[in-house]
Order: sequence, then C-alpha cells, then structure tokens
Amino acid sequence: MELRIFTEPQQGATYDTLLTVAKATEDLGFDAFFRSDHYLRMGSADGLPGPTDAWITLAGLARETSRIRLGTLMTAGTFRLPGVLAIQVAQVDQMSGGRVELGLGAGWFEEEHKAYGIPFPKEKFARLEEQLAIVTGLWRTEVGKTFDFHGTYYDLTDSPALPKPAQAKVPVLIGGHGATRTPRLAARYADEFNIPFASVEDTERQFGRVRAAAEQAGRGADALTYSNALVVCVGRDDAEVARRAAVIGREVDELKANGLAGSPAEVVDKIGRYAAVGSRRIYLQILDLDDLDHLELISSQVMGQLS
Repeated sequence: MELRIFTEPQQGATYDTLLTVAKATEDLGFDAFFRSDHYLRMGSADGLPGPTDAWITLAGLARETSRIRLGTLMTAGTFRLPGVLAIQVAQVDQMSGGRVELGLGAGWFEEEHKAYGIPFPKEKFARLEEQLAIVTGLWRTEVGKTFDFHGTYYDLTDSPALPKPAQAKVPVLIGGHGATRTPRLAARYADEFNIPFASVEDTERQFGRVRAAAEQAGRGADALTYSNALVVCVGRDDAEVARRAAVIGREVDELKANGLAGSPAEVVDKIGRYAAVGSRRIYLQILDLDDLDHLELISSQVMGQLS
C-alpha cells in the first residue's frame, strides 16, 4: 500500500507552506505530493491569503523536490483548454525529471467559476471526454507528425503536438462515484482510478464497476491502479486525536466513520480493509498544513506498519 499526501490549498495556504509540506512529504518517505485544483475556499475557512494555482505550484515544486511524484486530484477541466493543459503538464513533467501525474475531472464547483469569471458549461462530462482524447492524443503523437481533432467542443488542426513530457507516458487519473459514464471513461483513458471520500463498501462497489468496464474495453481489470482519497487524523492517544479533529473543525466519531482517524493501529486496520477490496494507494487528505508532526507520526507509526 502506497501512501500519498493530498492537500487542499484553497482553504488557505501560501506557496511557501506547500513547499514545506512537500519537502516533509519527501523527507518522511511518502510516495507523492498531490493538491486540489480550486480557486475558492469551501466551508467556514477564511481562505487567506488567497488561492494558489495548481500547475504553477507543481512547477515550483518540480524544481525544489527530487523524488516524490507530483500531481492533481483533480485538475478541473473547466479551467483550462486541453491543448494548453497538455503543454503545461508536459513542461512541468520535464521540469521534474518525469515525476508528474495528471488527475483530470470535469469540474463541479460553480461558485468559484462565478467568483473568477470562468465559464461553467452544462456539458461538462462530454467536454471532459474530448479533453482526455486531446491531451493524451497530443502526447502520443510522434515527433515530426501533427495531431488533428474535430469534436463537438474542441477543434485542433495541424497541431505540432509539442512539447513532449519527459515520461514516455504521463499517468492519467480519473475518479468519482458515477455508476456508468465514469467507469467507461476510466476504462478508456485512465492508468489509475480514484474514489474520493468513500466507505469500504462503496469503494468495493465502484471498483467492481470500473474493473467490469475495463474488461469490457479489452484492457483487463488489472491494467489500472485502484486508489482512495480519505481525510486523515491520527494521534498517539485520544486527546491528540481530539485536538487534531478540533483544529480542522471535525468530530472524531465522524472522522472515524468517514475517513482514517484514531490511533496508528486503528488507522492501519482500516487501511487494511480498503486494501482487501482492491485499493493499492491512499491519498491522505491533510487539512492542517502547519502540523508537520502529524506527517511524522503517520510516517513512523502508520506507514512503518504497512511496510
């Protein structure tokens, strides 16, 4: 089981804070640093000092880290034209020496689109399908050849399909709870399928749908990596768990029911339940980015037991 750190900077974080967390992620032996792609805070957080852009952040981290994978859960398809996104991701992959992964979703948070003047189309999922075809098609096109795409929403003619990523293939992540279209899209384009904030039972059900779709598509169910994203709140004792839960505005019982919370032993046990239904990678949603001791505890007491 791989453990990755997943941050939500729209809740309030500077680039320097993210850099500190990313360096701790690397130093403590975690596999990757991922971040959300949002421009507006959610819930009661003040969001200060304001949003940071996902791919600008990852470009900076690409030059200031050396080992960890870097990526998004999930880049919002509504924020970027697919041709531009292909260039951005390829460049950051080059900057990192081939450590980038692209999580791409349809986009959903209408309020942030209104707040920053970003169009919020009704046909988001159909656009996402074309975006995936374009981004992966541009990267796959041989150097010296051109790429064309003529869809309902996007039209590319004689694209030089440059630059190329450093990796022969940038891993693509697709995720969600959709019962039909999401598994079909994952089966066609994804290297990894991620289900966010789901119970063990819902995870098993959704993984089954994706595995069936992959088999139907002729890829084979095991061609994809299956993963979860879950909020984490670990403490050496009940008091420390309660303190960390209070800082992020959550209740301990709720966190234990819907995420990974409690003592290291409790968290290891629950991770084992996700592993039993096919999860091979957990993205640990870290909501208090100033609590580096939390990361150290997870590294030594949770990851240590898993390995």
